[in-house]
Amino acid sequence: MTGTVSHTPRALFAAEQHTPELLHRFLRDLEDCDTTEAVWLRLVQLARSLELPFVDYNVASAAPTWDHMLFSRTSYDSRWLHEANQDPEVMRWSYFQGHARHHLTPILLGLEFVEENFHLPEVRVSVLREAARRGLRSGFAVPLRVHAPPQVGLIAFLGDHSRRDMLAIVKAHGWVLHVAALSAHQRYMTHFAREFFVRNDISEKQREMLVLVGLGYQDKVIAEKLGISVSALRQRMHNLMAKAGAHNRAEIAALAMSAGLLPDPQRALDPESENTLFQMDRTDLGDDSLS
Repeated sequence: MTGTVSHTPRALFAAEQHTPELLHRFLRDLEDCDTTEAVWLRLVQLARSLELPFVDYNVASAAPTWDHMLFSRTSYDSRWLHEANQDPEVMRWSYFQGHARHHLTPILLGLEFVEENFHLPEVRVSVLREAARRGLRSGFAVPLRVHAPPQVGLIAFLGDHSRRDMLAIVKAHGWVLHVAALSAHQRYMTHFAREFFVRNDISEKQREMLVLVGLGYQDKVIAEKLGISVSALRQRMHNLMAKAGAHNRAEIAALAMSAGLLPDPQRALDPESENTLFQMDRTDLGDDSLS
């Protein structure tokens, strides 16, 4: 893998060093990761330092069913798992489908913890047996969320550990892994959106059109702004939709927003306007007020 951080990391203030050293060093390095590849490499390095060499990272969109897998990334050859998940019944009982879609709590997984999780049918348990045979006996997984656009994800750290050894790792480093997963996910998705145009070979002209569609202009106005005919615009739109995997104009507009080409709709367009929401609790409220 490429994307390592090559320059000297910044020196941390003493006030930044009261969290576990493994965590604040990871977060410091994450600040300098300017690509998805660099974020992924740093996350895998962290996991391997804790003897959890197998990392799974899955993100899906299309709420509320979450049936569109945005990407799946692993630190190992997972073709066998991908093939197993082609069976809808196997996929249905995955930790992603069974837990991450509905909950935010980290979860211990793998064959070593099969008796402590939601009931799994034999078809899924057989996958866990195969995973254990390949060195993925147990792991620690963190559910993930992004809400604009709605996405759900899961990062799992796994290794060839007994239940006892895995519990010891979680007790010592569970907080580090949890925070690292959440922070890495946020950083990764920021770069993932920015890299969309490179991945899909979107030209500068198509990006300009994307912005105008996202701003709500109709075809005639967009064509005038771009200095082309409406028919040429529609051909460009068709090509853009094919590249982006979009099916309609609304998805193109949503793409412009998620890729960071448009301002946050919750922020006032007029920078001089007062649009800040202030909320302050009363200081004289007792504990009962929070129940």
